[in-house]
Amino acid sequence: MRHKPGKKIKVNRIPERGFYDSETINKIIDEALYCHISFIQDGHPFIIPTIHARINDHLVFHGAKASRLLEQISSGEEIAVSVTILDGLVLARSVFHHSMNYRSAVIFGKGKLIENKNEKLNALEAITNHIIPGRWNDARKPNEKELNATSVVSLKIDEASAKIRTGPPKDEEEDYDLPVWAGVIPFSKKFEQPKEDPKLKSGILLPDYINKLIS
Repeated sequence: MRHKPGKKIKVNRIPERGFYDSETINKIIDEALYCHISFIQDGHPFIIPTIHARINDHLVFHGAKASRLLEQISSGEEIAVSVTILDGLVLARSVFHHSMNYRSAVIFGKGKLIENKNEKLNALEAITNHIIPGRWNDARKPNEKELNATSVVSLKIDEASAKIRTGPPKDEEEDYDLPVWAGVIPFSKKFEQPKEDPKLKSGILLPDYINKLIS
């Protein structure tokens, strides 16, 4: 699927970095661990970070029933979501041309509350496995009390675009002779060695899916 680059999602600044196909956008959404959601409430702008997951062409979120964010998403008003992945620092010879290599996506859509129990559990499974693939099948599932205390909402991806920067710095031609180091310092997400809960029962080893995550 390709999103039509309408006014809201069209990449105007350096348009060749813009992408509108679902495959590119979904890869960024799926790799990012969290997102930022922005909305207007009572005439005031808000932006809130939260965990997300994608199920086909919908984003799902969860939180306490009293959550202002989830209340706003489920209201049916249009919401904007952004995700960003940093890939490197771009150091040019001039301060003006310093930049970052990144992959980002902006999504617009309208949300709704998920009330069906099975759909709610499916969304919670997707959110859990988005953070740590395999965790849902290993940990205890939510009980009725926990489910009742949790709101889960779904946001349809109505419009979306991605913007990606790659490659070395772009300096002014006359600056290439300057005695200044220039290039890219790559950045990657890396998890460190897990620290056991002091109350962990003896004999419980790190699951394979965590070893895979930190390898």
